[in-house]
Amino acid sequence: MEEFLQYSIYDIKVIDIIISIAILFIAYFFKMQLTKIVLKSLKKITSKTKTKLDDKLLNILEAPLSLSILIFGFYLAEKWINIDGFKAIAINIEKTLITFTLFWILYRAVNQFSYIFAKFSNKFGKNLSDDVSNFIIKFLKVIILIIGSMTILESWGINVGAFVASLGLIGMAFALAAKDTAANLFGSLVIFSDKPFKKGDWILTPNVEGTIESIGIRSTRVRTFAQALVSVPNAVIANSAITNWSKMGKRRIKMRLGLTYSTNTSQMKNMLKNHPDVHKKTIMVHFDEFQDSSLSLFCYFFTTTTVWAEYLQVREDINLKMMKIIEQNGAGFAFPSQSLYIESMPKNEMI
Repeated sequence: MEEFLQYSIYDIKVIDIIISIAILFIAYFFKMQLTKIVLKSLKKITSKTKTKLDDKLLNILEAPLSLSILIFGFYLAEKWINIDGFKAIAINIEKTLITFTLFWILYRAVNQFSYIFAKFSNKFGKNLSDDVSNFIIKFLKVIILIIGSMTILESWGINVGAFVASLGLIGMAFALAAKDTAANLFGSLVIFSDKPFKKGDWILTPNVEGTIESIGIRSTRVRTFAQALVSVPNAVIANSAITNWSKMGKRRIKMRLGLTYSTNTSQMKNMLKNHPDVHKKTIMVHFDEFQDSSLSLFCYFFTTTTVWAEYLQVREDINLKMMKIIEQNGAGFAFPSQSLYIESMPKNEMI
């Protein structure tokens, strides 16, 4: 047995291999005990505290701490064997594992503290907060993954800067391909910051008219009045003139009534002033033009409601009341007509 234990494999004694493996098993045992006993006890303690910060920190560190014990066991096993040919590789592996653990903690912290981003995104409005919060979380995760990967490559002696520079043409191709994506991303930031509309608003742009159904990071979905769903890239809609009809404080009614002769306009004004759904600030009813076939009565006022269906109901009610006033005054609506005057008629000649 003693001869077997002293036997060397690639200049490594069997006894040293066995001890290194035992160190790894002991590290794994401590890892299991840490999970079952220590972390479980800490969770009970933190659950009784008033703040949730310690619970979140413990959730962040739970898995990385378990991995750290295995990394420490690998470090002790590598030091015990201490082979020159394996030492450089082992050091790089240890650096990689340590770097991975540190960036893993940051990655998990983004998830645990996502409520901070949610509070920030609430400034953009209730309908946009989820989109903004998800965008920030995904962006931070991508940054962490990129920086972590570059750090790991640097630990293996790979010059990341030179590598990226050597991929200049490929990077340029990717940049051109991602040009529209970047434009849509900045377009979404403009929409989130300026807030020209929100979900449910009725908008009109040179490209589409309808109600906003959803606002995403890449595009905005608009439900047209024909019930078609149109996805408009945010880069397009952010650079377009947007008319938000839902932002109207009142809705205009402008009409002309062609009458056979003048009507008492004061009755029209009084009716509009007393109407509960007519805005009282601007009411104009005037006999302003002599037209070819009628006397023109100009009416200009606003309804208090901006909802399309309610607006139509108010307009119908006003039209009916105007008809009644015109009838009560003995007037009538004129229609286009012509009068033909004949100066003389040809004589009938019998042949």
